[in-house]
Amino acid sequence: MKRPLILSPQALLRYQAVSQVEARVLAGKPLAEAIDEVLALPQVDLHGDPVKLSERTLYRWTAAYRACGVAGLEPKARPRVEASAVLDPRLLEFLCEQKKLDPLASVPGLLELARQVGVLAEDELVSRVTVWRACRRLGLPLKRRQRLQQRDMRPFAYPNRMLMVLADGKHFRAGLKRRYRVALTFLDDATRYGLAAKVDTSENTELFLHGLHEVVRRHGLMLAMFLDQGPGFISDDTMAVLAQLPCRLIHGTKAYPEGHGKIEKFHQLLIDRVLRGLDRNPEIDPDPQALTLRLTHWLRESYNHRPHEGLDGDSSAALGRRFAAPSAAPGPRLARRAVSAHLHPSRPQGQCHPLPKRRLRSASRLRRPATDDHPPPAGERRAVHRPSRPACSLAPGRSHRQRLRPPRTRPSAAGAAERAASDRRATGF
Repeated sequence: MKRPLILSPQALLRYQAVSQVEARVLAGKPLAEAIDEVLALPQVDLHGDPVKLSERTLYRWTAAYRACGVAGLEPKARPRVEASAVLDPRLLEFLCEQKKLDPLASVPGLLELARQVGVLAEDELVSRVTVWRACRRLGLPLKRRQRLQQRDMRPFAYPNRMLMVLADGKHFRAGLKRRYRVALTFLDDATRYGLAAKVDTSENTELFLHGLHEVVRRHGLMLAMFLDQGPGFISDDTMAVLAQLPCRLIHGTKAYPEGHGKIEKFHQLLIDRVLRGLDRNPEIDPDPQALTLRLTHWLRESYNHRPHEGLDGDSSAALGRRFAAPSAAPGPRLARRAVSAHLHPSRPQGQCHPLPKRRLRSASRLRRPATDDHPPPAGERRAVHRPSRPACSLAPGRSHRQRLRPPRTRPSAAGAAERAASDRRATGF
């Protein structure tokens, strides 16, 4: 009884191609013409996937079949290399010794150490892949260092406004000449309220600090801020300003979904509604200040009054009026000093660049409750309760800081006698 012939999938594929060639040769066609006809036909493997064959491959398979039969179509087993055929034995011994001392040592670190101790020359090039394969053949441990596995990957969901502010930039092109611009937006995490928007030619620290100054001036100080690894967010000036405010800073890493979800959803809407219509548009002024005004108008008049699915159909402005304001807003002097000292580092320490006072709000404005930070919807008026001040007249030519104080008068003797008589009548003494 004959034993059944068992072929590997590679041998079956080769036999399938060779059989087509031999069938045409037996029909009287030359070998070259038979191979050309077989190459013109689509070839598939046992799983039905297409396979691409070359003329040289068919010649080699046909010669192996005619010499050894079907057994010649089996792929030859490669000789097993115990360690490495190209690496120096001294390097292999060094790898074994270092892996015993530190099983978690990386391959690049071991190669650098080998150059320092003289096992490898300074100009000797060694492939890390070859060393890794040699370590695997030798049975050396190749485990990576354990990282923190328990990470809270839930998205931010703060209950009140200004507890967390998300900031990120979006690159786009504007104008007929397609000028390159960057739009930096600040978004509140709890209400999705658009706090501020700035446009510049590049994403830098000065752009972020100008936007931060506007957010603090208009809405107060946030307790925490999420930033990515952008060039304007990882600078020392950014971290120094947020530390002086003070404000907690969170730098997101790659695949960090806690803070990216809401700001990326906002960017999708920003592209669809605003940025997509700016490219190659002859009516658009590519000046950063003009684009800032355009983006700010859309942010305050359209986006903040748009219903959000994540807010159960409410708008950011309507939700912000119902939320309390737990943020501790600093006075304008602290905000000006923290931001301006880094926007103008050439000035002596302890002095601030004198920003225009008309752009600053009073301390009572910054400490106003959250219900006054968001503008009311169209058609609605809301009374603003400001601290009462004593009436004071102004002299001609004098500023508001030079108010006239009421004149001080000394009590006369007649007035003192009249008050004493009135007290005696009231008390009966």
